[in-house]
Amino acid sequence: MIKKISIFLLFFFSLAVFSFAQSHDNHQSDNIEDEGQLDIISKVVDHDYVDFYFFGKLYMPKFPPVHLGSVEIDFSPTKSLFMMFVSSIIITLILFFAARSNKKNKVPKGLGNLIEVFIVFIRDEIVIPNMGKEGVKHLPLFLTLFFFILTCNLIGLVPFMAQPTKNISVTTALALVTFLTTQGVGIKKNGFFGYVKNLIPPGVPLFVAPIMAVVEFIGLFTKPFALLMRLFANITAGSIIILSLIGLIFMMSWAGVAIAVPFALFINLLEIFIAFLQAYIFTMLSVLFISMAAHPH
Repeated sequence: MIKKISIFLLFFFSLAVFSFAQSHDNHQSDNIEDEGQLDIISKVVDHDYVDFYFFGKLYMPKFPPVHLGSVEIDFSPTKSLFMMFVSSIIITLILFFAARSNKKNKVPKGLGNLIEVFIVFIRDEIVIPNMGKEGVKHLPLFLTLFFFILTCNLIGLVPFMAQPTKNISVTTALALVTFLTTQGVGIKKNGFFGYVKNLIPPGVPLFVAPIMAVVEFIGLFTKPFALLMRLFANITAGSIIILSLIGLIFMMSWAGVAIAVPFALFINLLEIFIAFLQAYIFTMLSVLFISMAAHPH
């Protein structure tokens, strides 16, 4: 099962949507930082470099913008995209060594056993209870979502690193994966006209049906929107709180150290829990949305 996790499929889709959503706003924050006016916002927004502080900055290559009529699209890589590459490489290596470990041992041990715990939990506690046995065929997608989001959330807790999920373009790409899969599964299971027909609950009075059709149609988009905003807001909020606490050190000197260090350490530990929790919630809601599309009644 580990080998079937299509991490690169999700990664490249996220990469494409993320790149499409790039703008030149990040360069404005670069100018602020160059002027020596460091603030929390400049540390949260995306940049065209990775800041290693005392060790300098790793600048991303700059590509010429693509012009589509009057629209200018910048496909240049940024810090978030770099962190997505790193996250994908890390999780791919972990899963590779876990799969090789399970091949050598009849009973999973060490890393293989740890990964097996997550796989069995997602299969037996999330997918099968909500989608039944037929949901197992979608398990590689759900495992990819879970491990990719989890790795992206945790990598930001490592010094000099940043969470890609702190960028709303990345969470939008992830939500689009769920949205497109939901529509695809619903249409495949019920047929196009059957899927559209099932958007209106049975037994609704005829005069209310047009209103319900509009409400249900809007609901198709509010579900993935809730997914992307929940993940983005929770990860961003944690970073802002930690940076705010660290700022107390510069404002209150030693008194700030006494206050900021214990609280920042506590928030960092809490962020580990939130990283797992948000990966779990995103995966669980994705399973529920796809199951609802396949079985509308």
